[in-house]
Amino acid sequence: MKGSIVLETGETFVGNWHGEPKQVEGEIVFFTGMTGYQEVITDPSFKGQIVVFTYPLIGNYGVNESDFESSKPQVEGVIVCEAASDPSHWKMKKSVVDYLSEHRIPYMSGVDTRAIVKRIRQHGDMRAVLTTDSRNANVQETRLLSDKFVVADVSVTEPVVYNATGTTHIAVLDYGCKQSIIRSLVKKGAKVTQLPYNTDFAVLEALKPDGVLLSNGPGNPKQLQALLPDIKKVAETFPTLGICLGHQLLALAYGGDTQKLRFGHRGANQPVLDSCTGRVCMTSQNHSYVVTEESLASSILEPRFYNINDRSIEGLVHPKRPVMSIQFHPEASPGPVDSTEIFDAFLAPLLSKGRDHQYA
Repeated sequence: MKGSIVLETGETFVGNWHGEPKQVEGEIVFFTGMTGYQEVITDPSFKGQIVVFTYPLIGNYGVNESDFESSKPQVEGVIVCEAASDPSHWKMKKSVVDYLSEHRIPYMSGVDTRAIVKRIRQHGDMRAVLTTDSRNANVQETRLLSDKFVVADVSVTEPVVYNATGTTHIAVLDYGCKQSIIRSLVKKGAKVTQLPYNTDFAVLEALKPDGVLLSNGPGNPKQLQALLPDIKKVAETFPTLGICLGHQLLALAYGGDTQKLRFGHRGANQPVLDSCTGRVCMTSQNHSYVVTEESLASSILEPRFYNINDRSIEGLVHPKRPVMSIQFHPEASPGPVDSTEIFDAFLAPLLSKGRDHQYA
């Protein structure tokens, strides 16, 4: 069956449709990694988005049991140049084609992905429709992702505890947390309590965690403005680490501002400079919004990490409190493991101080 990708610009791209015939709407974005499609498809930060994979062959090592970032696919649709028809890997349980079909996520192959990516780079992330009948595709009626509130769709609704016997207790405020973040903390010996995104500060405080992690997640950070007072209380009460959306929320809570990039950073090869050490590491990233440097003039938070490609801010630190935020993903799933030491920097002081850590 033939299908069409109709862009907000009015352009249409044709390819092979796989899955049940239905119309899918979302924000179209591209991911540049050569591997990691399983993590991308199940990453809650991609909620509401149609993902174009730039690498020409996707699915050649199948889908395994250990690399999921959530319990189901989060993308609205998938676009590839070619999907592997005969994948092979010792950990493989099924093909990505079968996985998408089981979850009724349509994907298109045989598409000129290079041309689509060029349009996105030129015009920015935009609305798009995947359809088997382009005559009925009205892209202009599709809501922008920036106008949708999707965090509630990807956050847990009740607390979930991992590694209850861990030596350090980390509370994770879940705005769409990747499971690899939790696995990284558990691997380093922490007990992790995953909490709903809108958990009241008093409830969090009653848990008496050693530290708090503000997770990644989808959408516009300014849609969570109502939570900023509690987020600032968290940072003023507990050692705090913000990742991706959590980084942006910390900046907003301390008086900073955010803006949307034209086409975001989505891939596993983003170079980041640590201005304190002069060290450069390759990082995995997935975001549309960034903290604006000029907005930090009136904020106590200080820039520490920068993207070498465009000089956008990649991380902040508090000069007096154990508060840090990073735009990139230290759990590196998928991607290089250069920045996993961020977790060590966050956890090491907590291990040395024990649980009596709160500060004025």
